[in-house]
Amino acid sequence: MKHQTSHELQSVAVIDRLGLIPLATRTQRIERWAELLDRNPLRCLAALAGTEYVDPEVRAGARAAGSPLAVAFEDPLLRAAGLQSDTYGEAKRFFELSDWQLHDVVCSCHAGATMQASWAAARVRRLISGNRVLAWLKSRLVH
Repeated sequence: MKHQTSHELQSVAVIDRLGLIPLATRTQRIERWAELLDRNPLRCLAALAGTEYVDPEVRAGARAAGSPLAVAFEDPLLRAAGLQSDTYGEAKRFFELSDWQLHDVVCSCHAGATMQASWAAARVRRLISGNRVLAWLKSRLVH
């Protein structure tokens, strides 16, 4: 077997560089989404309206051009990892989120009709770390 550099191989084969970055875990996929949002922190993104009030079947197909979900779907790495569309239901499945978690990121009741990408990125990161204040309050109310 002859050793060849990736540059040499490009002339005879298609090299899949997407496979070099693993997005196997939920945390890795969510971190990638936050990183994508942070690439253009001032980008104005569209929110989804009233996700908590929409029938679950309708909510699953909800989408908005230029939303935080669209940013995720624009990424070839997330698509290669299995993200199939920019709909609410697909994001919920792919990122392994509850309705309330996804609502916290994309719903207009939190940010209005639009939001900055940096704001959405912070909400996405909170999906991993959790809301410590809310967790503390819940622990106080239970005891």
